[in-house]
Amino acid sequence: MDTTHTGADSSTEERDQRVNDVVARILARSGTALASTTGQDTSQDAGALEREARAGTRRVDTGASDREDISEVEYRQVRLEKVVLVGLRTTQSEEEAENSLRELAALAETAGSRVLDGIIQRRMKPDPATYLGSGKARELAEIVRSVEADTVIVDEELAPSQRRGLEDVVDAKVVDRTALILDIFAQHAKSREGKAQVELAQLEYLLPRLRGWGESMSRQAGGRVAGGAGIGSRGPGETKIELDRRRIRTRMAKLRADIARMEPARRTQRNSRRRGAVPSVVIAGYTNAGKSTLLNRLTDAGVLVQDALFATLDPTVRRARAADGREYTLTDTVGFVRNLPTQLVEAFRSTLEEVGQADVIVHVVDAAHPDPVSQVQAVRSVIDTIDGASDIPELIALNKADLASPEQIALLRTVFPNAVPLSAHTGWGVDALRGALEDMLPRPRVAIDAVLPYSAGSLVHRIHEEGDVEREEYVEAGTRIVAHVDEALAAVIEREAVGPAVGEAAVNGA
Repeated sequence: MDTTHTGADSSTEERDQRVNDVVARILARSGTALASTTGQDTSQDAGALEREARAGTRRVDTGASDREDISEVEYRQVRLEKVVLVGLRTTQSEEEAENSLRELAALAETAGSRVLDGIIQRRMKPDPATYLGSGKARELAEIVRSVEADTVIVDEELAPSQRRGLEDVVDAKVVDRTALILDIFAQHAKSREGKAQVELAQLEYLLPRLRGWGESMSRQAGGRVAGGAGIGSRGPGETKIELDRRRIRTRMAKLRADIARMEPARRTQRNSRRRGAVPSVVIAGYTNAGKSTLLNRLTDAGVLVQDALFATLDPTVRRARAADGREYTLTDTVGFVRNLPTQLVEAFRSTLEEVGQADVIVHVVDAAHPDPVSQVQAVRSVIDTIDGASDIPELIALNKADLASPEQIALLRTVFPNAVPLSAHTGWGVDALRGALEDMLPRPRVAIDAVLPYSAGSLVHRIHEEGDVEREEYVEAGTRIVAHVDEALAAVIEREAVGPAVGEAAVNGA
């Protein structure tokens, strides 16, 4: 990416042409999670009504100046209409730094922004005062003025002092990568639990970054006795910023309590599936890898499909049936991204527990992405933080294989030997994935050979639903059924059987 810029004295035509060239390079989708689907028609995909509703809430440029009072950004709705992107190249290669900035551009685009320009500086480490070096920060200020941007987005999480220092130099609002992702989550959250989780993450991010509305945050709230406030109101009182911090902590405590009250309902649903011996499969992966499309293809779930980052936040659970008749559940989870904010990981802990309780993880990978291996590493780094998730069997699904070259698919199958290539969009390879998935599902452990009376038809049906039936025949005394079931169902069969019942126990997957 070209980081050389002319000054503010450039002619209007030259400036506009330079901006267009830089923006074209930044927004080129190569290197982003949107790269492989560029130009693909998604108008017929599921979730059309929700896509239309989201489009109605996208930010629009009001034409009003947003450059005054930049120190008050924490107290106003985040506005990201005209942005300049900033990245830092430290130990990574030039290509990796550019790919990271392109992903930031895709995130900004998802949030409803218009990217006007972008720069990358090469430094050994970020400047502790302004993130960029002093010279590059002044150059950034010139770029912001020349393209009339109102916001600078930095491709890392900034310390509060770094953000304040950079804002003072560029005279524009500065937003880091974490704030941008939190804003996207806030736009896309639908469920009550999801909204509470996102708000909690936003408040955790905001609390150490509070700063004043001019001098008003330093004003003290004492001297109210004359107004009838009574005893305890004398003296200097609390400053405005102290009051706001206390309100935020109170709100955070309430949100944590609300989320804790919602979690038992999710746990009850999981336990209900466990009691019914229904295996659980979780679909995980990088954002925009095609998880929701795959869920729709496997179950006709009809969940939202959109060519955007973090289109789906709330988990969706659907039932599916294996070829041998057994039922299992498929859960679509929130997508991951590099440097996913820790506040979001903590706030979505109850949702991510779906991953830790699964029997199989289907890890969806964008096979057409320029660097799919780094996406796999980013997803696994988050999964490893979930209790028990690292021990769950994983099936790699190389999605969008129809958009990738045969050489890239061959290379990925070398790196991930048991991976299954497919295209959830067209349906190619989905049957192979379904077969590989069903082979990995846990099988009941108790072998039974029983004759059940014809009056126990509901029990026979339950064996077909929850067990693995090998043979069924009709004899004079009733239905003879040979199958593998779990311990609880085996006990019921033993009570109801009129002929030889349970065979050897604990037959592992026979």
